[in-house]
Amino acid sequence: MSSKIIALVPAAGTGTRLGDSLPKQYLDINGQALIIHTLQALARVARIEKIIVILSPEDQHWRGLVANDSSAWRALSTRVETLNVGGKSRRDSVLNGLNAMPEQSQKDAWIMVHDAARPCIRSELIEQFIDELEADPIGGLLALPLADTIKLGDGGLRVAQTLSRENIWRAQTPQMFKFDLLKKALSASPNATDEAEAIEATGHQPKLVLGDSANLKVTYATDLKLAKMLLSENT
Repeated sequence: MSSKIIALVPAAGTGTRLGDSLPKQYLDINGQALIIHTLQALARVARIEKIIVILSPEDQHWRGLVANDSSAWRALSTRVETLNVGGKSRRDSVLNGLNAMPEQSQKDAWIMVHDAARPCIRSELIEQFIDELEADPIGGLLALPLADTIKLGDGGLRVAQTLSRENIWRAQTPQMFKFDLLKKALSASPNATDEAEAIEATGHQPKLVLGDSANLKVTYATDLKLAKMLLSENT
């Protein structure tokens, strides 16, 4: 890939659905913070030139994490930078991060956005993802074809309709697009829930790259338990 790749990791959320006062990216998984697992997977990919973590301006936990000076952090410290420009939503955090980067030097860069709360991503999957997109004119995202039967509810906990799952995919991260295109798309899409949706709104069609069911997003307590098991198997 001729263009450089910069990974953005939005990590400004509070993770309240886990029922813990500590933001989920800082919760312990097998002896180290969840976000450290995520960053380790990205850092193993040599083609990623830089990893930028987008923190909340009010973040009170990152400094303590790095001050701990663990061997895991020392191995990451030369690859990871932080920007305390996180916003209320993922879209805001990513756009603020792009706005804080020097535009001229990043103009032709690929921006790979990956959720801090997806710690089980395999480095090999990231490599395959890059291989799939290196010659693509738009960019794309990891995703999984939907395997479950889909029911449309009527608002009263009754099934109104069974929907076809044909061509329905569950979006994952990473999602990767060129700096200029992504910045313009997010600027024009204040309600976008992910980068791909913003790109779609510009009339482009992001490429679907087959993901992995193990690449789960830690949202609820049961996800955290599953992530602990998956990461234990990989060590």
